[in-house]
Amino acid sequence: MKQIQSFLTYFGFVYSLFHAAVSTASGTDLDIIGKGADTLPLFDAHMHYKSAAWYPYPPNDVVSIMDKNGVAMALVSSSPDEGTIALWKYAPNRIVPEMRPYTDYIGPMEWTKVEGIGEYIEQRVRQYPHEGIGEFHVHEVDKSDEPLMKTIVALAMKKSLPLHVHSDREPIEYLYSLDPGLTIIWAHAGMVEPADVVESMMARYPTLYADTSYRETDILAEGDGIDPKWRQVLERFSDRFMVGSDTWVNDQWMDYDELIADNRRWLAHLTKETAHKIAYQNAERLFNRKISSQLFGTR
Repeated sequence: MKQIQSFLTYFGFVYSLFHAAVSTASGTDLDIIGKGADTLPLFDAHMHYKSAAWYPYPPNDVVSIMDKNGVAMALVSSSPDEGTIALWKYAPNRIVPEMRPYTDYIGPMEWTKVEGIGEYIEQRVRQYPHEGIGEFHVHEVDKSDEPLMKTIVALAMKKSLPLHVHSDREPIEYLYSLDPGLTIIWAHAGMVEPADVVESMMARYPTLYADTSYRETDILAEGDGIDPKWRQVLERFSDRFMVGSDTWVNDQWMDYDELIADNRRWLAHLTKETAHKIAYQNAERLFNRKISSQLFGTR
């Protein structure tokens, strides 16, 4: 019996050492935020307020939805830009506006070919306090678009504005080739790019940020866990990720509660330090704002 007890004691000791080592290496158990993610104030780094949402979701309803879900502030772009400005005017302390070059008639497929689009972007940026340019789509590198892209890059550099870009890897590389001093927010963290590509891009470009909208199902693993590759890149570059909802259609507004809950589910698997950075601190630094729960119920 004593031998059995000694064995069990030894086994328990070894197991505890192993468990501690694994926990420390992976950031689990010892310092993950867990349920604390449920109460983090969030910065939604990918919100749209398109014309189709104006009637069913007036500005007061949008802010109420944000309050309900613990979203203290949001980066907003719209088709057309008037939606962003209307929302910003209603709640200037809650909305960070960015200039999207789309209208009800100009969209992601043809916007770079529209005559005068560069002048339109410059005019809106001069007229309103936009703090970014985008979200805009670059589906492929098209050399015929280079004069426009150089205009946008020059404007971004002059005004110290990040570009919010929906693309895969190659257009991001192209934009940085035009000016390596750019700051870019990679919409949807590359949308379809795998975690290892996102990680290599973040390592290559120190001013590349990413929002994680539409990547929730990639980041979350079966059984309410987290994908280990995504966990690795999120922890490694914790100072350059932000969450997002992407309310590009009204169905996304209808599902907003679920979208934000999904983001909190994967945040719960990260270390406390990382979760706080991704939830709101990175946005504080990027946009020079103070983000806290004290904003709830305000405009």
